[in-house]
Amino acid sequence: MSVEWHDPDSGGALGGVRVLDLSRVLAGPYLTMLLGDLGADVIKVERPDGDDTRGWGPPHFDGDATYFLAVNRNKRTLVADLRQERDREAVLRLARRADVVVENFRPGVADRLGVGEADIRALAPAVVYCSISAFGDAPQARALPGYDLLVQAVGGMMSVTGTQESGPTKAGVAVVDVLAGLHASSGVLAALRHAERTGEGQHVRVSLLGTALASLVNQSSAYLLTGTVPGRMGNAHPSLAPYETYRCADGEIVLAVGNDRQFRDLVGAIDAPGLAEDPRFATNADRVAHRDALRTTLERLFATADVGTLVPQLLARGVPAGAVNDLAGAFAHAEGLGLDVIAEVGEPGRTVRTAASPMRLSSTPVTYRTPPPRLPPHGSGGPH
Repeated sequence: MSVEWHDPDSGGALGGVRVLDLSRVLAGPYLTMLLGDLGADVIKVERPDGDDTRGWGPPHFDGDATYFLAVNRNKRTLVADLRQERDREAVLRLARRADVVVENFRPGVADRLGVGEADIRALAPAVVYCSISAFGDAPQARALPGYDLLVQAVGGMMSVTGTQESGPTKAGVAVVDVLAGLHASSGVLAALRHAERTGEGQHVRVSLLGTALASLVNQSSAYLLTGTVPGRMGNAHPSLAPYETYRCADGEIVLAVGNDRQFRDLVGAIDAPGLAEDPRFATNADRVAHRDALRTTLERLFATADVGTLVPQLLARGVPAGAVNDLAGAFAHAEGLGLDVIAEVGEPGRTVRTAASPMRLSSTPVTYRTPPPRLPPHGSGGPH
């Protein structure tokens, strides 16, 4: 099993940075894909049966689960069973020259497998070692299994998502995993900067639960500062109105009115001067206090309006508004606005379309060099 890093610089912002990816599923792979997009050379180590998400389908594309394809471009795969000494030694040879190592095993598992932070640090003193866990590595948390749905529940996110009728509801995507990967990317980049200046590596730790609580931002702040425990409000906002979805004749729109001037623009756009004169709606605080009455009034006015007519009418007056799109409509809308939101990554006989990185760097743009890798047979060499 002979493996070498790619020596040529990709030309990206992280060109020349070598990332050993021991992670699986979503948070860790999302982080390492971000680093790969920025030019890092990423080698993904997978068990002989592959990353869990290779089996998370349907849907599939060209034999691969689309879940796996979402977060594994710009990587090569090395198949290794870390319980076998020969395979573990191959991975540690890579670690000697790695700048970053990422893992999201349950706390303690990487140490038992011989690829923990101390094992890697002994080989590469300046390495940035990143660990993503569900609940941290304190003794009482180490054994707890963690998936995004579970963390959305225990982390309070489901308590503020949905309606009173629906009960607690998860977000439509594994948002805590994605946010954990984003937070970890900031930590890794900061630690790389420190290592460049000092030659000192460090251990970056991110937990899903900590990520969930930090990402609840204003909701967490309201609780910590006032003791307010927020509840489910559907698509409404606890501090703004009108700021939610509204029914029209042929669908739904969103209004995101953030100040009193925008409310006056809304009233002018729909030719309803009586709303501006109603003392219940004079200020944002008034509108929040009377949100149900405001909602009823607006939906009565919108009842005969088509989304395709009403939204341009509102936008023309500077009112933040939009249609509630499905994914087909969302991609079409973004492309209509001139955004490059689809990345096509190809190799001979195979092209994979993925959602493009939203990062735009003027001098070192992100690149899409290789599609998510196939899983090679164990022992076939690599990485592929």
